[in-house]
Amino acid sequence: MPKILAIEDDATTGKEIVAELEQHGFVVEWTPDGRDGLTLALSGDFDAVILDRLLPRMDGLAIVTEMRGANVDIPVLMISALSDVDERIRGLRAGGDDYMTKPFASEELAARLEVLLRRRQAAPRQLNLSVADLDLDLISRTAHRGGAEIRLMPTEYKLLEFMMRNSGQILTRTMIFEAIWGYHFDPGTNLIDVHLGRLRRKIDRPGLAPLIHTVRGSGYALNAPG
Repeated sequence: MPKILAIEDDATTGKEIVAELEQHGFVVEWTPDGRDGLTLALSGDFDAVILDRLLPRMDGLAIVTEMRGANVDIPVLMISALSDVDERIRGLRAGGDDYMTKPFASEELAARLEVLLRRRQAAPRQLNLSVADLDLDLISRTAHRGGAEIRLMPTEYKLLEFMMRNSGQILTRTMIFEAIWGYHFDPGTNLIDVHLGRLRRKIDRPGLAPLIHTVRGSGYALNAPG
């Protein structure tokens, strides 16, 4: 029986999720706390996570970002009272597989979860990412370009993985900030510039065709040479 982790701080909603999923044959563990939820999500004991967007002690975006950064690739169904399109996009781009807006029908939540689990069983696990001569091993969490190993700090790895998963797309500073650091973008911070600068010096060494590009007025992109 699939084992599901539900991270939801509202007791009524949490109990409804547990009751509905148990009727469908799932084993469910529920926690109302964000930090406790992250610890459980990283344990490797669960087949999928139902994740509230707004949680005490740790935000849902931060949780899914930490999960993906730690290479925990189980399905994540995000739920939230935040219904605008930008919020849904943030949740999906941070690593969520589906997004439901509260209030929702418990039967639909169970059905969507079943779809995510079937999709995971059918799809082969992705082991690496490649753009041109740049390769990222998602198991060993190592990067190589032209056969030479690139030593990455944890945040640089997360940033490179995010950019490679979205290669060919323009990534705004807001998208990068919220996907990597998991909270609302502060236009006054230079975190992105600092980490992208370090990553660019490691990836685009002298003599190599540049892969990381600044798109003036829009953001950044990682592209194979044209």
